[in-house]
Amino acid sequence: MFSSHDGLCAIGELAERAGVSVRTVRFYSDRGLLPEASRSAGGHRRYGPEAVERLGMIRSLRGLDLPLPEVRRVLDELDGAGDGPAAGGALEGAVAGRLRALGSELAALRWREAALRLVQECPPAERAARLRLVGAVAAPPSTDSLARFWRAWLPPRMPARSVAAFLEAAVVRPPDDPGPEQVLAFARLHAFVSRPCGEGERGATQPRAHAVGGARAPAVLYAGLAEAYGLAGGEMRREIAPAPGEALDGFVDAYARAYGAEDTPAFRRVLAGRLAADPRIDRYWELTAQVISAPGGRPEPTPGTAHDWLLTALSADVEA
Repeated sequence: MFSSHDGLCAIGELAERAGVSVRTVRFYSDRGLLPEASRSAGGHRRYGPEAVERLGMIRSLRGLDLPLPEVRRVLDELDGAGDGPAAGGALEGAVAGRLRALGSELAALRWREAALRLVQECPPAERAARLRLVGAVAAPPSTDSLARFWRAWLPPRMPARSVAAFLEAAVVRPPDDPGPEQVLAFARLHAFVSRPCGEGERGATQPRAHAVGGARAPAVLYAGLAEAYGLAGGEMRREIAPAPGEALDGFVDAYARAYGAEDTPAFRRVLAGRLAADPRIDRYWELTAQVISAPGGRPEPTPGTAHDWLLTALSADVEA
């Protein structure tokens, strides 16, 4: 309770009790977050005892870096719900939203730090070119350019669900805490997919072996390939040499089902020949492996390297 006869206090006393400036109290009052109990005969603001606690709550919410609209929603909810079960929903949502934003901010800072170290540690003669390369990538980096590259590469009229599944496997996600080498690899990957069509591997067309009719056949093919690549990736992590087995059988079966054919020795010979002659995008997968692999560690399998492993296994099986 304040010392005045009516239990109210002036703006100066409230500011002193709350440990803030008069200007701060006036700021929150003017925005409707701190209601006045009344005005004096001279027009001065007067506040009730609850204003100290409310001002403390406002400061705590602002201390979490919540914006004023979120602070208002939390206070409105507390005013309406008190300590009941409905209280806390607005606060929970505001905190969750701030945590998401903070995560993005931290990711951007970690990316910028690694990019700066990349420029700092390279030879002086290379710094300008390195700076232009990494400067073309946002922080945190976006994967939109990679998705556009693959959408243009995929067969037309492919079902949206199948396209989304393919992009999930083919579009590399930058690490949350990258090293300079990973920043460099992703920047090079962005530059690779952003080149004008027809420049080197960037102009690679859809493989001839993937030229299957209709909308369902490509979906069947890519779903089967994704499963085969996953199996091959497991073999690669165990450092098993390419050889016939479950992964290769699934790989061949994906093409056979898409073609409406049977998995026979003759089919395998034809398929091996087609795949060996098809255009490749090796640079994309090489850079992808650098992005997702721990610096100095063993390269992580990618769909591209898994495809190579399976093609080697297929070639060996056909020769045998």
